[in-house]
Amino acid sequence: MLLVVTASHKTASFELLERLSRTPEDVASTVVDMASCVQGAVVLATCNRFEAYVEMDEPVTAAGAIGVEAVLEAVESSTGIRAEELEGAYEVHAGRRVAEHLFSVASGLESVVSGEGEIAGQVRRALKSARKEGTTSPELERLFQRASQAQRKVKNVTALGRAGRSLVRLALELADSRVVDWSTERVLLVGTGAYAAVTLATLRERGAVNISVYSPSGRAERFAAKHGIRPVAEADYARVASRSSLLITCTAATAPVLTPEHLQAPTGIAVEGCPVASHSQLVVDLGMPRNVDPAVAALEGVALLDLETISLHAPLEELQATDAARSVVREAADTFHVVGSRQSVTPSVVALRSHMFGLLEAEIARARARGDEDGRVEQALRHLTGVLLHTPTTRAHELAATGRADEFAAALSTLYGIDQAGIDQHGIDRASALSDDAATA
Repeated sequence: MLLVVTASHKTASFELLERLSRTPEDVASTVVDMASCVQGAVVLATCNRFEAYVEMDEPVTAAGAIGVEAVLEAVESSTGIRAEELEGAYEVHAGRRVAEHLFSVASGLESVVSGEGEIAGQVRRALKSARKEGTTSPELERLFQRASQAQRKVKNVTALGRAGRSLVRLALELADSRVVDWSTERVLLVGTGAYAAVTLATLRERGAVNISVYSPSGRAERFAAKHGIRPVAEADYARVASRSSLLITCTAATAPVLTPEHLQAPTGIAVEGCPVASHSQLVVDLGMPRNVDPAVAALEGVALLDLETISLHAPLEELQATDAARSVVREAADTFHVVGSRQSVTPSVVALRSHMFGLLEAEIARARARGDEDGRVEQALRHLTGVLLHTPTTRAHELAATGRADEFAAALSTLYGIDQAGIDQHGIDRASALSDDAATA
């Protein structure tokens, strides 16, 4: 049984999401350790969402409730955020709804700006991290791999991927109303990661040329050399910040990297450009957790644009998320469910076929002992067995597709005395055989 506990910009405050974004990497392993019936966990933590995908041992009574409790306890253990604080800030999806949700998330349909592309990489990294921690399960592996496939299909066959805008692009569009000429802006970029590179490219698209970069982690010179902009040393950071007309922060720092003290620092030694007029300084905070002390917004003439403000200006989902994209996601989720259902009934089908072929081999041996020299009796028996197995096998897959695989297993027990232990053993034997085949391929 798959389930997901999800808190996003749709259900939780940005303050709470900011705290959840600091989630340590050991949350998934903590979830797995919370209950023996938890078979795997993958945690996706981004600036706009926290999600824990969990596979439970379905025969366990109240598996869903146990899974949710394990996630909440793991979050409290790792972050100190109590379950009471999360009350009303998260949703739970289970069963076939999980795939459609993750596929929508991976495709950018659930983002602040529908169609933004950064989330696809974050989904892939969540799976990679779970693999590293050893917390994945076969079904979670299949879920996340199919999510990436669904995302690529949405991007390739719909207009969503081509029209989708990142948070960076939306932030700069909102800044347009304050910028008369981008080529004259004195821009300070704080951060040197992947988000900073996207920000820099978007700035240049708009015509910005006077760009400096500061890195709290000391990577400014390397980033500046690679991208042809000016590095800012630690000693010059406050002076450059106070003279910049546009400051954009996008670091992974857990504490503010821009405070009122930075913007009010004495100018000291002259740097390129004149001091900024009190009415023309714009600060864009793309960090989560926040990179900018909220007190900056109280400074005279300083405007602060953060993720929460950006989300309020994001276009309505319906304006960007096309019906075609939703259809692709639903189709992919349906396929995932059908394939999973068939796989769930496979051990039962294998158990039935093994039982029938065991009887067949016994009858063939008796026929040979009685003089079936030309093999006609054997041929007839094998044909009859195939005919007898066809309808039950087809029916098993039909039942599985509607979530009724357990009915087929119950019928095997009633009609042939094949109990769940026997079915499970056939499933183990088949998985072992597939593993051996893969190893020798």
